[in-house]
Amino acid sequence: MIKWAGWIITLFGTAHTFLALTVVEAARHAGTWFSGGLWSEDLADMSPAGSAYWLSLASFGPPLILVGLTVLWLDRRGITPPAFIAWTLGAWTVVDAVVLPSTPWPLLALACALLLIGARRARHDNPAPKAGRR
Repeated sequence: MIKWAGWIITLFGTAHTFLALTVVEAARHAGTWFSGGLWSEDLADMSPAGSAYWLSLASFGPPLILVGLTVLWLDRRGITPPAFIAWTLGAWTVVDAVVLPSTPWPLLALACALLLIGARRARHDNPAPKAGRR
């Protein structure tokens, strides 16, 4: 379950970033991004290049890739990811679902559920030793 959650999170972040850069054509603004064109950007009145940057490279996509890969890394080493990852990502997913209900947020909700179930099963299968026992 944990491995599936890690893959879902990684693929979700990768798809968001890749699609924003290609299908939405955010990458066509890369020249502006890397030439300092956003340095004086006003977030309240964004340019198309600024919007494209926040939709792609500065979006939640790259951090989701990092979280997903971390979950996979932990799982490969037999370490159960802490439940706060699922709870935090779950809270973020709820906000996303309320603000933009037409997004594919159910995929992230599924990943959060899988993480929580996997963590619970791991705790049940390998209970923590009692404090003070060696």
